[in-house]
Amino acid sequence: MRSKKDNKGGKSNEGRTDSRRSGKGRGESASNHKASAREAYARKEPSNRKGAPKSAKAVVLEVFSNSPDAVFTMRQVTRRLGATDKSGREQIQNLVKALVRENKLLAVDDDKYMMNLKVDIITGRVDLANSKYAYIVSEDREEDVRVHTEHLQYAMDGDLVKVEVLPSVRGGRKEGVVVEVLQRSRTEMVGLMELSKNFGFVVPDFKRTYFDIFVGERHLNEAQSGDKVLVRIIEWPDKPGKNPTGEVIRVFGPAGEHEAEIHSIMAEFGLPFEFPEAVEEEAERISEKIPAGEIAKRRDFREVTTFTIDPADAKDFDDALSIQKLENGNWEIGVHIADVTHYVHPRSILEKEAFHRATSVYLVDRTIPMLPERLSNGLCSLRPNEEKLTFSVVFELDENGKLYDTWYGRTIIYSDRRFSYEEAQERIETGEGDFAEEVNILNGIAKKLQAKRFKNGAISFETVEVKFNLDENGKPLSVYVKERKDAHKLIEEFMLLANKKVAEFVYGLGKGKKRPTMVYRTHGNPDPDRLTTFALFARKFGYKVDPEGDISEELNHLTAEIEGKPEQSVLQNLAIRTMAKAKYSTEPEGHFGLAFAHYSHFTSPIRRYPDMMAHRLLQHYLDEGKSEDKEEYEERCRHSSEMEKRAADAERASIKYKQVEFMKDTIGNQYKGIVSGVTEWGIFVEIEENKCEGMVRLADINDDYYELDADNYRIIGRQTKRIISFGDEVLVEVKSANMADRTIDLDLIETLKQH
Repeated sequence: MRSKKDNKGGKSNEGRTDSRRSGKGRGESASNHKASAREAYARKEPSNRKGAPKSAKAVVLEVFSNSPDAVFTMRQVTRRLGATDKSGREQIQNLVKALVRENKLLAVDDDKYMMNLKVDIITGRVDLANSKYAYIVSEDREEDVRVHTEHLQYAMDGDLVKVEVLPSVRGGRKEGVVVEVLQRSRTEMVGLMELSKNFGFVVPDFKRTYFDIFVGERHLNEAQSGDKVLVRIIEWPDKPGKNPTGEVIRVFGPAGEHEAEIHSIMAEFGLPFEFPEAVEEEAERISEKIPAGEIAKRRDFREVTTFTIDPADAKDFDDALSIQKLENGNWEIGVHIADVTHYVHPRSILEKEAFHRATSVYLVDRTIPMLPERLSNGLCSLRPNEEKLTFSVVFELDENGKLYDTWYGRTIIYSDRRFSYEEAQERIETGEGDFAEEVNILNGIAKKLQAKRFKNGAISFETVEVKFNLDENGKPLSVYVKERKDAHKLIEEFMLLANKKVAEFVYGLGKGKKRPTMVYRTHGNPDPDRLTTFALFARKFGYKVDPEGDISEELNHLTAEIEGKPEQSVLQNLAIRTMAKAKYSTEPEGHFGLAFAHYSHFTSPIRRYPDMMAHRLLQHYLDEGKSEDKEEYEERCRHSSEMEKRAADAERASIKYKQVEFMKDTIGNQYKGIVSGVTEWGIFVEIEENKCEGMVRLADINDDYYELDADNYRIIGRQTKRIISFGDEVLVEVKSANMADRTIDLDLIETLKQH
């Protein structure tokens, strides 16, 4: 509801409840509960809601925490809280005395009180779990602290906050109250505009957000009801029960339109829409001529057979392979990488922008590049029939993949051919066509390298990559799973080898604390508890995974067993979740998934900033430079890892949106699927045919009242005792597809196979 009162002469933004969070599964009463609790809190009165005394105490405590060094009389406290009658004053007196007993307040004398400055205060980041509460992740303690949204002071996901930890009740989870928002991670949000006569509310796309944003008439920026907009918050409430006030800074267009939705996803994840003019200008000023003096410094590969293999629609080619036979019968294979750092200098505007972006982002219909097109598709792109500057790792290998020698350095190349993956695959399958002999020699060696990797313990999981055929308006015509063939794996093996050898080379230049700083790509060992849980999952499907055995061997054996089966995608995704997340680091911790003791990212500097760092460091050490500042590079690694995660989240959001859009035209159709998740309000089902995931809400399963058995990842009918478990094969019907929420609702028709 929206209140009609307005203390400022316009429309009020107090008491705004959110219809999104009152539907099935979330509980209508829970939403109303939350609104009434907020209103009571704003009036400085304890509500009748269970647990509200704690909320009322927090209100009283806020008087003292705003002036932690001040001493207040009881009369001053009651006045500040607006208690005008005897009942209200007595209630506040009781709360103050309770806070004294809890050691939160100190009684200075009979009628004077002050904040106990020895209370447990921590600083941490907000991890918003849902619209009801968040967890505060702090380095000060191992266990996260839970804070209900009415006590968050409008802090959002990722914000840095100061939290007072409340005494735990009967040894339960620690809870707290935000006393100060120290740093906001964002002040701009994407959402749907809901207009009234002369004001509006923006309903954020981020479903876990627990408030909407009030926008006054003069800040609407001509947005219409139903538009997707970007709103900047310009005023935060000074008390709960109100809404933040914002101004619309970008109107994307009607919700559901392709450009509006893709642009809103870009804004939601803070992705840039264009390069600053100064960045573009600096890129345009770079000369495309290669001076003779520069060529003279480099190893010349222009006469050696060289080609690129990339997706058919690729425009930036940042790696090429060269091959020639040596007199001793071995093969010299060069991995040539675009020499981006030759053109992008450390203190340039281009460098600052590349660091800021840290990665290119690949949405369903477009690329948001790390570097301007002048560089990414022009100067640095290893286009055919053009001389290009490269940074190379050159191997001497025999036909069995045995490595005899490695050389590192700057080079110049001339690519003879630009292959698409399909064209290269045709050479492999038929043995015919230009450069067929060279492609097949490389493929044979790549297979030997891969076999050796797996023998050494590399994990053979291949994640499912969903792709779309889009029409000229961005509408998805079909969904398919990208198939990885030998041509893809050929390129991958040589890139892996180059990345590995660069990391090993720098690592070997010193010992202990004297080891030079390097940017590594690290991947930690799986968590033992998660592995045990996964093994229990796999057992439900009839597969044995021994968490105490050789994990790589166990997982590779499982991969072979599940290939081509309905549960393949679900089990692989679960297995991947058991593992640590790969990240960038200056610590040479190794890469579990690849079974490499040392690994770096060197082969994609057009689209990844860490590769640019690796290029600079490698050249610096080839020039016999001293170790670079480790802390500075660690901070850059941290930023790069964060931006990589943001890019992945944006890519997933764009895929999910297109899946929902595609399924919108299939309402009423029935599909086979597999239960891919269970929650207290529904079961998730991944459709086998197109890998789209939707939800069957428990409220829509009419044969019984179902309850979640979280420990066993299943739901159970209260009367019939019917069980539906994670991994069961089911038949579902598409009920609806909500473009705004990016959700697909399904009806359960029948269970086909249970595990």
